[in-house]
Amino acid sequence: MKVKLIDFGVLEDQRPVRIHGNDAGADVYMPYDCILQPGEVAKIPLGFGLELPDGCAGYVFPRSSMAAKGLTCELPPVDSGYRGEIHAIISNVSNRTQKLVKGSRVGQLVIMPVVIADFVSDLGEDRGKGAFGSTGK
Repeated sequence: MKVKLIDFGVLEDQRPVRIHGNDAGADVYMPYDCILQPGEVAKIPLGFGLELPDGCAGYVFPRSSMAAKGLTCELPPVDSGYRGEIHAIISNVSNRTQKLVKGSRVGQLVIMPVVIADFVSDLGEDRGKGAFGSTGK
């Protein structure tokens, strides 16, 4: 699947990139230095947007090396209709000050299929409450 990047000032060498062709996520990069105190949350603009097809959503997942230090990415979905700049929302859940360095890999952009549910109050089917064997042999 090809996904169009929308340029919001991302540097050429900081566009999402997979190190290996079969990686689930594409690395995304810190655009500036940032210090996070314990319990602090930062909304980091990544310099790009996406044109995702309907039926897909994007997520910025944490890198395992960051999560091991107590830095995690929150996972609000990037909807297919959103055309604004993508942000990594990073929480410092450790008990020490953490420094994120400009140009370092800060997360992994993963594109996933989603089911678009149509929420209704009645499916038009009656289901019994019986357990095993209640529908006969």
